[in-house]
Amino acid sequence: MIHELRTYTLIPGTQASYIPLFEDAWKRIRGDRHGKLEGYWSTDSGTLNQVVHLWSFADLVERQRLRVELGKNQAWTGEYLAKSQPFLLSQENKILSAVLPLAPPHEQGNIYELRTYRTQPGKTREWLDRFVAVMPVREKYSKRVGLWQTEIAQLNEVAHMWVYRDVADREAVRAKFRQDPEMQKFLREATPLLMHMQSIILSPASFSPMK
Repeated sequence: MIHELRTYTLIPGTQASYIPLFEDAWKRIRGDRHGKLEGYWSTDSGTLNQVVHLWSFADLVERQRLRVELGKNQAWTGEYLAKSQPFLLSQENKILSAVLPLAPPHEQGNIYELRTYRTQPGKTREWLDRFVAVMPVREKYSKRVGLWQTEIAQLNEVAHMWVYRDVADREAVRAKFRQDPEMQKFLREATPLLMHMQSIILSPASFSPMK
């Protein structure tokens, strides 16, 4: 199983038009026949005017085959893409391999935090090993949705996603786990392995499988 994380930056003020356009095309044209949509969000903080969508495929071969098939779909290319491309300023995609299984929340009404860390070259595995080891401690405070390593795009990079009830819940959770001695030990040992950290807060679209 691989995941594809796509981030599109939109012309400011166009989210309200772009997102329903995608929703209609996904439901009517694409569905999950060309990769399974795991989640679809817009950014609340971090880089604004972005939509983020996560897709799953069996492997790179299946992804390539399904993308070719989608590119031959006249309704998708001639109808949806023709209407949607004028909204876009930039597009980015990352191919991710799961370090831990995807764990979507069961309840609805959440916000999500996507954290992207770039490690020193050659240190990604060490950081991941430390993080996986401390995960049972970290998940006492909030639940992980996903933990990945980038395979194609920016190398030496990991991404992890967390779910919270709201921004206040996130702040309370982070204040609590920072006081945990095991988490403090992890941060002391693992943070020096990092070169760059980024966090964005995401709100799920009404049609997102993860709510």
